[in-house]
Amino acid sequence: MDGTAGGVRRPGCRLPGVPAVSHGILLAGSLAMLFPFVWMLATSLKPAEETLLWPPRLLPIHWRFANYPEVLDAAPFVRYFLNSVVVSVGSMLLVIATSLIAGFIFGKYTFPGKRVLFLVILGSAMFPFETYMIPLYLTMKSLGWINTYPGIAAPYVIMSFGIFLMRQHIAHSIPDELLDAARVDGASELKIFLRVIVPLCSSAIGALGILAFIQAWAAFIWPLLMATHRDMYIMELGLSTFQFRYTADYHFLCAAAVLNTVPMLIAFIILRRRIMESVALTGLKG
Repeated sequence: MDGTAGGVRRPGCRLPGVPAVSHGILLAGSLAMLFPFVWMLATSLKPAEETLLWPPRLLPIHWRFANYPEVLDAAPFVRYFLNSVVVSVGSMLLVIATSLIAGFIFGKYTFPGKRVLFLVILGSAMFPFETYMIPLYLTMKSLGWINTYPGIAAPYVIMSFGIFLMRQHIAHSIPDELLDAARVDGASELKIFLRVIVPLCSSAIGALGILAFIQAWAAFIWPLLMATHRDMYIMELGLSTFQFRYTADYHFLCAAAVLNTVPMLIAFIILRRRIMESVALTGLKG
């Protein structure tokens, strides 16, 4: 059977070769996205003279693993790395906490002005960071948070998208009857939140955690304003100063870039299943 009846193709039938074409397009797109990372990793293992060869080579002729310890000796990347970990992990935990609380309130409670307030929170995501960067800087200065971890992490402790994601997940994936049953058993609202809401939001928490971590780890403009001493630089700032110092040492630049990229890849690998579960369970219901 060719899937047709009277010259009309049935809706459930697929055109021959369509899966192969779609998979080929997806494979080509994946390779195009991965190639810069492969080139960066390969260049980080090349000697200096091989980075300027023409025509260029992808793989090194002579593998040089000493680039990495030399990079760590040339700049205090261990300190930069620890600063990035403190800021990114702290920001991630605060984003998860604030988004869970706000998502629970907006998803399961009714109060005057709820819809307007939720729209205001969503609308705040439309404003570029540069529009309120100066007032935020003046606020941090008045609090004495210049060149401190709280000051660097301040813009990344609340995420509008995180509140939206948690609200959607809690409102559409957790039935009200489950909460009512917990109240009948004598559970307080705080206990319901900790014992019912948080465990059932594990997939959404994983997705939000990786987004919040990457947002804080890749920040540049705000840490550049707040970190007045090199001891408070994060990886992105350290990489920029290192690039200025070694403008032609591409093997060192790529080695430093690999060190900056690895933590985000590790975080994604650990939480990738949670991200897929969150997309499958939450959706984009109104």
